[in-house]
Amino acid sequence: MRAVDIIQKKRDGFELTKEEIQWLIDGYVAGTVPDYQMSAFAMAIYFKGMTTREISDLTMTMVGTGQQIDLSEISGIKVDKHSTGGVGDKVTLILVPLVASFGVPVAKMSGRGLGHTGGTIDKLESVKGFQVERSQEEFIKQVQDIGLSVIGQSDQLVKADKLLYALRDVTATVDTIPLIASSVMSKKIAAGADSILLDVTVGEGAFMKNIEDARRLAQTMVELGKAVGRRTIAVITDMSQPVGTSIGNRLEILEALEILQGKGREDVTHFICELAQIMLGLANIEKTVEEVREQLMNGSALRKFEAMIQAQGGDLEDLYRPSSAQYIVDITADQSGFISELPAMEFGLFAMRLGAGRAVKSDNLDYETGIVFEKKVGEAVQSGEVVAKIYANQKISEEMLTEFKKNVRIDVERKKVSEIIEVIS
Repeated sequence: MRAVDIIQKKRDGFELTKEEIQWLIDGYVAGTVPDYQMSAFAMAIYFKGMTTREISDLTMTMVGTGQQIDLSEISGIKVDKHSTGGVGDKVTLILVPLVASFGVPVAKMSGRGLGHTGGTIDKLESVKGFQVERSQEEFIKQVQDIGLSVIGQSDQLVKADKLLYALRDVTATVDTIPLIASSVMSKKIAAGADSILLDVTVGEGAFMKNIEDARRLAQTMVELGKAVGRRTIAVITDMSQPVGTSIGNRLEILEALEILQGKGREDVTHFICELAQIMLGLANIEKTVEEVREQLMNGSALRKFEAMIQAQGGDLEDLYRPSSAQYIVDITADQSGFISELPAMEFGLFAMRLGAGRAVKSDNLDYETGIVFEKKVGEAVQSGEVVAKIYANQKISEEMLTEFKKNVRIDVERKKVSEIIEVIS
C-alpha cells in the first residue's frame, strides 16, 4: 500500500477498507507515514467524511496503538464520563464524587485545557500537592479503596490520538465529526470503563455550533460504544454561555466546593444531579433527581471529593483557599434589563489572556486568574449592578474592560435557558 493512494481514495469520496485505515494509522505511529501525508488525510476526511463502519475501524485501530487499561480487578460496574469541551466546565469535579458516593466506582482519565476550553486536570493541579500522574496499579488501588480517582491521561494510551490531535490542532481539522468521535471514543474504550456518559456540548463555545451536528456526533459516539459492548449514553448540553459562574482553575475549584456543600446555584446544581441520575442508571442504580440531590446536600459527595484530594496528595487546607489574584475588578451593567448573552467563546479567550488557559500546550497557567459571573443569561440586572468580577495578576487595561463589557449583552426581554437539550441512548 501507499499513503498517497489512500489519501486520494478518501479525497475522491470513496470508502476505505479496514486494512487501508489500519495500515495508514499504524504507519503514522511508527513514523513511516509523515505528518504532511497524515495532514492531507485529515483534511480529506474533513471534506468527504467517513461512513459509520470507517469511523468504527478508525477508532478501534487507534485503540490498538497503545496501552488498554484493565479495570476487572475493581468490582462493580465501572462508569466514565467525557465532555467534548467547553468554558467553565467544572462538572467532573462534582459529578464524579457524587456518583461515587452511591457506591459506583469511577475510574476517570481526564485531559488538559487548550485554547478557550478548560481541562479538569489543570483545575485539580491548582490544589497544592495534588498528583495527576499515577501508575495503573495506584490508579486501580485507589478506586478499590475509596471508589474514585481522576488522573491525567497516560502517554501510553492511544498513541495515535495524541499524535493526530496535535496535528489536527495546527491544520484546522479539529472540528470534524469522524475525527472527534474516534478521538473521544478510542480513549474512553482504552480506559476500560463498562459504561460511558458523553456530554456533547453545542453552541458558541463548543466545537459543534448547531444542534444537527451535535446530534450526529452524539449518535456516532453512542454507536461506537455499543459496537464494542460499552453501554453508552450521550447528552447534548448548551455551551452558548459558560457553565456555572466561574472560569479559571482555582475559581472553578471553589465553585465546585460550593455546589458540593449544597450552596451552589440552583440551575447548575440541578443540571449535575440530572447527569448523575443518568450515570447511576448506567450502573443499574435507579434514583430520582431528588434522591441524587439529597446525596449532594447531605455532604456525602463532598466527603468523597475530599477523600480523593487527600489520596492523590492534595492539601485539604489549600483546597479551600480563596484565589490569591492580585487584582479583582468589578464589571457593572451599563443599562437595566435582562442578561441575554454571555458568549462562552469570547469569555474563554478573555480568561486565557489572563493566564487561565493555554494558547499552545507548552504555555504555563496562572491558576489564580479568571472570571466570576454574578449574573447569568435570563437574570435581571440593574444599571450599575455588578455583573462579573475579573481576577487577574496584571492590571486590566481600559481596552480589555471595554472588550469584556461589549460581550455582556442586555435586552428588555428575559431569555429562557436549558442546560440539557437532548438525551441520546
